[in-house]
Amino acid sequence: MHPPVEPSASGLLDRPGGARLFWEESGDPAGRPALYLHGGPGSGLGSGGYRRRFDPARYRVVGLDQRGCGRSTPWAVDDLAHLDSITTGALIEDLEALRAHLGIDAWLVHGVSWGSTLALAYALAHPDRVTALVLTAVTTGGREEIDWITEGVGRVFPEAWDRFAAVVPEGVRPVEHYARLLRDPDPAVRADAADAWDVWESTHVSLDPGWVPGPLHEDLRERANFATLVTHFWAHDCFLPGDEAVLPRAERLAAIPGVLVHGRRDISGPAITPWRLHRAWPGSELHVVESEGHGGAEEMELTRRALDVLAGQRPAG
Repeated sequence: MHPPVEPSASGLLDRPGGARLFWEESGDPAGRPALYLHGGPGSGLGSGGYRRRFDPARYRVVGLDQRGCGRSTPWAVDDLAHLDSITTGALIEDLEALRAHLGIDAWLVHGVSWGSTLALAYALAHPDRVTALVLTAVTTGGREEIDWITEGVGRVFPEAWDRFAAVVPEGVRPVEHYARLLRDPDPAVRADAADAWDVWESTHVSLDPGWVPGPLHEDLRERANFATLVTHFWAHDCFLPGDEAVLPRAERLAAIPGVLVHGRRDISGPAITPWRLHRAWPGSELHVVESEGHGGAEEMELTRRALDVLAGQRPAG
């Protein structure tokens, strides 16, 4: 990793519906523009460790807390009446608004986990604004992926699955049921659902030998906010249905350089997803780390190397 750096600029971008998006910038203002997209949905930028993957002498790095989380306002749990306005399409519009606000013509986009889905959807919507994609712990937001992570993987963790699914009525998708619980008028119902979701995600997120299941979010409000946003997006197939799904359109990314980094032991996001994406995306590179799960240290180091290589390449056009 590169040495830690602090942001050189930050601000809040006003968006329709009362949303205010927190953004920060680091590195060389004259460097190659790059955008980082965090996971979740709802994880936020956190402590800013993502900056260490970018060479601060060669990149102008922008990060933002996506709608409803992090230092953006309002949080999803504080504005449930307008939760339906938070969609992938709205997030894409936010990215374009931020790009224009910062005076950037086009940028490299780096996304992790859910951030890779958002990066792909953004690149498909605005290919002329994306100079390259570097995706780690790759997801594409498809129905098959969501059903696996919320149902199919229960075959690997049957004890935890039995507890998680016990409240779900027969014939109902678990993710849709939990999405409803997390919008229930009763705060106690929402809190119980958030706790159950946190336990389930912690259980299946990795088969990495170094992973120890435990609370993903110690703070109860963060736990509830994360669960609310994740289930909201997943219950709607990440708002990328049918002909808007990523994989069927992946060949359209042919003009955009892409690097995919994924862990073989990522049980909740099997390597079949980046493999299919790589096969459908002409010119993309795929690196599978045999010893790691969902976003381990070696994956991040490979990501850093890919970003270093791309920093020295002149974007096409």
